[in-house]
Amino acid sequence: MAEQVVIALDAMGGDLGPDMVLPGAALALSRHPNIEFKLYGDAPRIRSLLSQYPAVAAKASVHHAEIAVGMEDKPSQALRRGRRVSSMWQAIEAVKRGEAHVAVSAGNTGALMAMAKVILDTMPGIDRPAIAAIWPTLRGESIVLDVGATIGADADQLVDFAIMGEALARCLFGIERPTVGLLNIGVEEIKGIEQVKEAARRLRELRLPIEYIGFVEGDDLGKGTVDVVVTEGFTGNIALKTAEGTARQLTAYLKQALNRTLIARIGAYMAAGAFEAVREKMDPRTRNGGVFLGLNGVVVKSHGGTDAFGFASAIDVAVDMVENRIVEKIAADMAVKSTLSPGPVAEAGAGV
Repeated sequence: MAEQVVIALDAMGGDLGPDMVLPGAALALSRHPNIEFKLYGDAPRIRSLLSQYPAVAAKASVHHAEIAVGMEDKPSQALRRGRRVSSMWQAIEAVKRGEAHVAVSAGNTGALMAMAKVILDTMPGIDRPAIAAIWPTLRGESIVLDVGATIGADADQLVDFAIMGEALARCLFGIERPTVGLLNIGVEEIKGIEQVKEAARRLRELRLPIEYIGFVEGDDLGKGTVDVVVTEGFTGNIALKTAEGTARQLTAYLKQALNRTLIARIGAYMAAGAFEAVREKMDPRTRNGGVFLGLNGVVVKSHGGTDAFGFASAIDVAVDMVENRIVEKIAADMAVKSTLSPGPVAEAGAGV
């Protein structure tokens, strides 16, 4: 029988709050009967909605929180107003106290990261946390990080991101030795800023427990050239938003083209199955859930504008992180990094 997983949910997070979180929890529970929930937020409102989801009610406890962090709140403002009394803070603190294995929120990303850093702190040897995203590719899926936790990164931080990314890839994809590439403006070793070139040198010479293949470019993201793409948060967030916008743009173009003439509409009807397969492949809800890596605990960020299906996908990711012991894997590989010097490659996940 699978280990019981306790998930702390920020029930007030996202554009719809409990109206999205509770049906999402119900869908996730149908997939993972071994999960339990701690729901943080407006207790009267949550309890009134729980009557519609008896399966969730039977496996959940409700904890009142006085404040809901707004989607437009600045991180500093959220920390001042929501310290200890917001649903977001209390969900993360449940992880800190050991009352929950993982926290999931669709709330304000900046506030969530700020609170997670204050409450959980970074793991030994890690200077900055990172947000990792699951990226659809022609080969399947890849991990891209950082996609917005912090702006800029030095060489050592990029190496840390590589270690965290490969640990996540092993958890999610079951790959024993994931391939890793550094996002750059070209694949030639002379190209790129000094921090990226220095990170490449360290990854080659330290011979970490990863399969480092070199630089990758922007078009390699969609190709799935590597299992893990490493970059800093500014570039990663722009790449993420560009990809999402391009997907919406192409969808709009396709709809316009298929409705232009009668013949086009007939062709669209005949190819409906193929179009549905493409839609499912590109649906961001199926990969909803950015993982905060490098903290002494697991936090998963759901897209704020998602629906119940998307929120359930974020819970799916949370369950995977707990069951595959992501924190322990990263800690083990960081311990290996601290003792490595150029020489034989260490075993991936040593000590796990």
